[in-house]
Amino acid sequence: MKFFNFHLMPYAAADLDAIEKHGSAWVTYSNSNYDPIKGAELYHNYLDELEYAEELGFDGVVLNEHHQTAYGMMPTPGVLAGALARSLKKIKIAILGRALPLVSNPLVIAEEYAMLDNLTRGRFIAGFVRGIGAEYHAMGVNPGFSHERFQEAHDLIMQAWTRPGPFEFVGKHYHMRYVNPWPRPYQDPHPPIWVPSQGSADTIKWAARMGYTYCQTLSPIAVVAGFFQMYRDAAEAAGRPASNDQLAWSNSIYIAETDEKALKEAKPHLEALTNRFLKMPIEMLLPPGYTSVESMKRIRAAKVVGKVQTAEDLVKSGVVLVGSPNTVREKLEEYQELAGFNTSLTKTQFGTMPTSQARTNAAAIAEELLPYFRAKAATKAAAE
Repeated sequence: MKFFNFHLMPYAAADLDAIEKHGSAWVTYSNSNYDPIKGAELYHNYLDELEYAEELGFDGVVLNEHHQTAYGMMPTPGVLAGALARSLKKIKIAILGRALPLVSNPLVIAEEYAMLDNLTRGRFIAGFVRGIGAEYHAMGVNPGFSHERFQEAHDLIMQAWTRPGPFEFVGKHYHMRYVNPWPRPYQDPHPPIWVPSQGSADTIKWAARMGYTYCQTLSPIAVVAGFFQMYRDAAEAAGRPASNDQLAWSNSIYIAETDEKALKEAKPHLEALTNRFLKMPIEMLLPPGYTSVESMKRIRAAKVVGKVQTAEDLVKSGVVLVGSPNTVREKLEEYQELAGFNTSLTKTQFGTMPTSQARTNAAAIAEELLPYFRAKAATKAAAE
């Protein structure tokens, strides 16, 4: 199993009571609550944590994109990826991902990603997402065109990376007289494509047909297993059977000496993430037209968003792993067997967790999990 350190970069200095009174940390939560002095300190702490991940032996680091929210301070993740591209020398850098439908010209993403691929000399992973419903409110984009714009933007970017320019691209939403981006990607023909999702059936099946790595976010492990099986079924139907290497699970892990100590230390930060930073009205998360009725029912049934969850609830349902080294190893091994994935996108910092605690947690994960699962993978490969 590969381990990527996934950072949301939350505004950890947020007034949680103010978020609770407002009802959401997204879009309408005033930026007057942001203190630039504290925010700047958090940015540097978070970049330090991701650089520390390389020292600890993680396989990569992960950034993502969200707008107008205290949940994550990464409206332009490429800025942070660029900062890391020079300081990280060995491990991969993934952006999971850029929200394609939100831009008026997808070539800016093709250019941005190609630059990062060159800066890392091929250690970059390109994530494509539609963005959650709140992003459409934040950016003033009609969610009813989300699927169309995503598909068209994807096609434009892939042609820009693989087809010699200049050429013309004519679509419903994007018309480019000249497609001829410089630079071209470092990797041939382009960086690996990873596609995260909350559980949209359309997105899962499309990623499977395309052969892209699928990343499941914020769901109980039993639900994750069902989504991954949907991916496998769609891949099989498309004539390209999937392997576990094409499946990644986004989780939060916290390790301490005992189960009791781990839960006590992680609890306030997990509950801040789930019940404050993630809180938003359902119409903000899933605006009309954003997804199919079938997918909306599935997502609403699976998500922790909108439901008050204790840390105990999150552990019990398998959304997070918290406990002693033995407990977490056993649970992660059990979950890997159940769902069948070979990449863990692990948040070692979450919610309001201070950087000292996050670094201690990352070190524990690196010491207790990485060698064990790498040895297990090596033994399995040798047996085959």
